[in-house]
Amino acid sequence: MRTPLLALSLVLGLGACVSGPSGNPNPPQPAKPVVLDRYLGKWYEVARYDMRFEKGCEGVTAEYSKRPDGLIRVLNTCRQGAVDGPLKTSEGKAKVVDTATNAKLKVSFFGPFFGDYWVMDHADDYSWSIVGEGSGKYLWLLSRKLPTDADRAALTARAKALGYDTNMLRPTKQPLP
Repeated sequence: MRTPLLALSLVLGLGACVSGPSGNPNPPQPAKPVVLDRYLGKWYEVARYDMRFEKGCEGVTAEYSKRPDGLIRVLNTCRQGAVDGPLKTSEGKAKVVDTATNAKLKVSFFGPFFGDYWVMDHADDYSWSIVGEGSGKYLWLLSRKLPTDADRAALTARAKALGYDTNMLRPTKQPLP
């Protein structure tokens, strides 16, 4: 079954389509450039601002890969209701809109409708990433591996340092390793 999910996530072309929490009224600009080839691959959602399009989602992942047309394929997955619940997927596409940094993209899961997907910050080794967008209504904390409590705490602290209301973060349950 296909449903719009974000992660990445988050993902994410729904910023123009869905209302959400107030988030960060003054979201920062992305902290550093993104090397797209290093950003591609699978990400695990650590936490997110809860949105109706991810309602009940656990075990959320986002996977990014190059498409033949130069865009980026976005494949979001979620387990509905529990980490072992029914699998739901949503496929979209992303395009870079800030070629100077590659940190600002537009993502679409709905035909011609694109929403902002900004890589606000990431580890130098691309082991974690914080994704938001210009309105501050959306936030995703992502990790390359299943997150530990320490990973979650560190990413939450970094999001707070960026000015996000971390009280609005909803931890994402992931399967045990």
